Amino acid sequence: MDRWGEMALFVQVAETGSLSRAAEALGLSNAAASRHLSALEERLGARLVERNTRRLYLTEPGQEFLRRSRAILADLADAESAVNASTLNPTGTLRITASLSFSVQHIAPLLPEYTRRYPNVSVHVETANRYLDLIDNNIDVAIRTRESEPDSNITVRRLAETRRILTASPGYLARMGRPAALEDLARHHLLVYTYSLNPHELRFSRGGETTVVPAKGLLESNDGQVLRAAALDGLGILIQPAYIVYEDIVAGRLVPVLDAWDLPRLTINLAYPSRKHLTAKVRTFIDFLAEHFGRMAYERKWTQRFDPA
Repeated sequence: MDRWGEMALFVQVAETGSLSRAAEALGLSNAAASRHLSALEERLGARLVERNTRRLYLTEPGQEFLRRSRAILADLADAESAVNASTLNPTGTLRITASLSFSVQHIAPLLPEYTRRYPNVSVHVETANRYLDLIDNNIDVAIRTRESEPDSNITVRRLAETRRILTASPGYLARMGRPAALEDLARHHLLVYTYSLNPHELRFSRGGETTVVPAKGLLESNDGQVLRAAALDGLGILIQPAYIVYEDIVAGRLVPVLDAWDLPRLTINLAYPSRKHLTAKVRTFIDFLAEHFGRMAYERKWTQRFDPA
């Protein structure tokens, strides 16, 4: 096995957490994989992997070698993608990360069409309501609701802007009454998303007026789908972006309240490692998603005002 092969084996071991799974993925026997990994460590003069009866873990030199190896292998894939047939016929595994809500509502429904167009691409969706590091987690494309990335090597492409809206089920409003003013929220049950910025205060604006309202939740969660389900069941008033609740509003399952007021808006962006030559799988997916968002006029839908009350 050459150096590229040894590096690929090591990365596979690190990502799967198993020598046997890495060997299977690369079509090697366990004995051969162990021998090649030992040869790599001997050539480097450093122990990269420690194993005990329960698990496998990387040493500190192993973690550094993993970071550099991923970058080198990605550059190699980039170079090949720029000059070979995969530029026209994307191949490989496309790794995407987004929140559970966005993945369920706006990625999963598109995958049948994307994979029909590009049958040689397999898709791995990593749902996470926290922002994963793209490089450390070997992510190709992330969907974020922030406008910039701390890493200058990450490219950000805007998809759409969305309002954040207060909604409740018709049953809840029939039982508890509809808030007519911001101060009425104090007597209502709120469903609070804990990963939002300053989750326990709502900063409303209207014209030149700004009002901050405390937001103590009857139910709090780090997942929007948990809160949406609770709102649909009539538990309280949901505070979520329009991209999560738009279809529920259109269908009448949820009703906007106090919609004359605005909460700070969110920008939905694509983020991906900056490269001179994007791999075909990444380029086709980001273009596919951007075209879909434009065709569906999501920004117009998600920034409209539903109800002046």
